[in-house]
Amino acid sequence: MTARLIDGKSMAQQIRLEVKETVSQWKNNGLTPGLAVILVGDDPASATYVRNKEKACQEVGIRSVVHRLPASTREEELLALIGTLNEQPDIHGILVQLPLPPHIRTDRVLEHIHPFKDVDGFHPVNGGKLLVGQEGIFPCTPMGIMEMLKREGIPVAGRHAVVIGRSHIVGKPAALMLLQEHATVTVCHSRTPDLASFTKQADILVCAVGKAEMIRGSMIKPGACVIDVGINRKADGKLVGDVAFEEAVQVAGWLTPVPGGVGPMTIAMLLKNTLACARMQAEGAKKKG
Repeated sequence: MTARLIDGKSMAQQIRLEVKETVSQWKNNGLTPGLAVILVGDDPASATYVRNKEKACQEVGIRSVVHRLPASTREEELLALIGTLNEQPDIHGILVQLPLPPHIRTDRVLEHIHPFKDVDGFHPVNGGKLLVGQEGIFPCTPMGIMEMLKREGIPVAGRHAVVIGRSHIVGKPAALMLLQEHATVTVCHSRTPDLASFTKQADILVCAVGKAEMIRGSMIKPGACVIDVGINRKADGKLVGDVAFEEAVQVAGWLTPVPGGVGPMTIAMLLKNTLACARMQAEGAKKKG
């Protein structure tokens, strides 16, 4: 058996075209979605991520405003900027690029973003809405995973999904989204004994731990759908995921490559979240009017 590769790059490009068409229609009606991105410090990886997000916005017609702040920025200064952006009607989404410098409390910063402008889906209000099954803005990577499963026609209801990783960015929200689609969900993590005994049961295996090639082919159920969220750079400079690709491709039914799998979908879902934020604010303005 050779796994069918899920092409996240082409799937993300299709989503971008859909977003671009929607943005064009909105502009004709006088609404241009706006996204503010805040970068604190000069971390090279963060700067690259911000450039990619800025480019993606430009491609689809979303107005992007980047605030580049020095690493010495005080927490109160950052909160003040967020407060200003919360009040700006032409800014529909706010994204604070992580990680922040150690002297700034990440939780406090994320909680300061208005839930309706929280394009990353990290605000506790949106986390609570995901938990209870209400409409909200949810984290981009898990949303990208669910979109991949949907567009690839991979059944979720009644399947056993195993999620490795319990972060609030990927693991926990992915588990909740799979549960809402009627999967039976198991969450594994660094304290899980005999990890392979769980992974071998998975019809859908989501790997989000950040350890290069830790999931071997022998740990995968034949025919399973394997979603590799990890991006790790090896000593030779090669980018690999959390899954040993050459082994997994011989066992799995579906497999996301690294790079070109989940990564492009994350930015595509950020664009969709920006539209969702703009829509929620426009509807709120109508109700007030």
